[in-house]
Amino acid sequence: MVEPKTKIWGEQGQTALEKASICLLNCGPTGSETLKNLVLGGVGSITVVDGSKVEVGDLGNNFMVDESCVGQSKAKSVCAFLQELNDAVKAKFIEEYPEALIETNPSFFSQFTLVVATQLVEDSMIKLDRICREANVMLVFARSYGLTGLVRISVKEHTIIESKPDHFLDDLRLNNPWPELKRFAESIDLDVLDPVVHKHIPYVVILVKMALEWANNHGGSLPSTREEKKEFKELLKAKMTAADEDNYKEAIEASFKVFAPRGISSDLRQIIDDKSAEVNINSSDFWVMVAALKEFIKNEGGGEAPLEGSIPDMTSSTECYVNLQNIYLAKAEADFLAIEQRVRNILKKIGKDPSSISKAIIKSFCKNSRKLRICRYRLIEDEFNSPLLSELQKYITDEDYSVAVGFYILLRAVDRFAANYNSFPGQFDGAMDEDISRLKTTAVGLLGDLGVNGSTLTEDLISEICRYGAAELHVVAAFVGGIASQEVIKISSGDLSFSKAWIGGSSQLFCHLIWGLSKAFLPHAVVAGIRQ
Repeated sequence: MVEPKTKIWGEQGQTALEKASICLLNCGPTGSETLKNLVLGGVGSITVVDGSKVEVGDLGNNFMVDESCVGQSKAKSVCAFLQELNDAVKAKFIEEYPEALIETNPSFFSQFTLVVATQLVEDSMIKLDRICREANVMLVFARSYGLTGLVRISVKEHTIIESKPDHFLDDLRLNNPWPELKRFAESIDLDVLDPVVHKHIPYVVILVKMALEWANNHGGSLPSTREEKKEFKELLKAKMTAADEDNYKEAIEASFKVFAPRGISSDLRQIIDDKSAEVNINSSDFWVMVAALKEFIKNEGGGEAPLEGSIPDMTSSTECYVNLQNIYLAKAEADFLAIEQRVRNILKKIGKDPSSISKAIIKSFCKNSRKLRICRYRLIEDEFNSPLLSELQKYITDEDYSVAVGFYILLRAVDRFAANYNSFPGQFDGAMDEDISRLKTTAVGLLGDLGVNGSTLTEDLISEICRYGAAELHVVAAFVGGIASQEVIKISSGDLSFSKAWIGGSSQLFCHLIWGLSKAFLPHAVVAGIRQ
């Protein structure tokens, strides 16, 4: 047994993962590699669905079966191997073809937190997507096809508290200090004669005092034009009494924080004004807290979100830094208590247990309230049938994206091909030239149905897809499965924001990771509170 040690998604994320119940459809190499990563990560329970038997050909591309498994149930064999990796995971298998379950027993999927569907063709993807949407079950599609593949998430809504953006302005409130911070800053004399004390005044205090002084002299306004910002920095430089005063250098470098607009961002405004913030008994915990946040911003917050409460390292005397730190912590705690009380009141008002949302979750929400994200994903059917044509045409002719988009179109075309000819292009020897011609006609027809010029698909790309012969290669399956499992962890743990990925390959096995490609047709969605 391997004890799961993965904690990089945080304690709350790990807890959510341990509670997750995941169903895998088709346990070929792509599905097996996806589930292997989740089992090692400590997922709560798994159900493997596959109606096929292990064949000799499986031994070369699926590391979770061996010679003793030949002729046995593939679902049973893979399930047993995965159970050995982590016996703390509850595991079971069902010997049935996923397509049959989708057609005859759609209610089967409602018992799971999340479904990972691998190697499904377009028609089955559309049907399963509808089923999971109605049951409010998260869905991740993964597919390997020769040296290319894709990962596609489909959920009604994915709300993220801890989005962990790469770059985000720290919450020091230099341009809008609360009374305690203002009083503390005003108690410190920037013109103190002692050079040691002068060079150990923290830059937060320097900027708060200078910003207040500027506002008093400019009708309450802070620097906004280039000239005003330059003048403000010159005032900071004029306060320096020696060249080695690092605290004033830090103040000059951080002066842009004073110039930032007050109040909440447009992204956060979009979230708190969302119709889902009008909560009822069916609302999720996230939206209950958003409703409380909206009330807080209007009342106690005075137009601001709850303070995060942390301050960065800076040049300062120990006493001054500790006092400053305590002021920030006290404000953050007061904001948290106000939000918590509003959350409890709202829960009681809508008929829920007032204690149903833990203090830890509310505190995390407060700390990350400026970074909230919501992703709303399009239906698979909408993606396939109703793309934004201008976006699709743009990317298929773009030199940077055309190959990846070409693979995307051709992966859809091979499903049409299979529906018409009962086999995938290149799957059987001796018909390669004919299959290339048929696939080209199918792909051009697909693009024609979408209203896009099909002449942009190159002969090389079409031949490449035919050369794959629908093979599921282990090296590609492992790569696609790795990304799929990463996306499962993200949406299960409420972690990261950009939960979408595309992988394409060629005969040289080059890979593209294209994030946020067009809201027209690729696997992302209408996104609120996040850049599109």
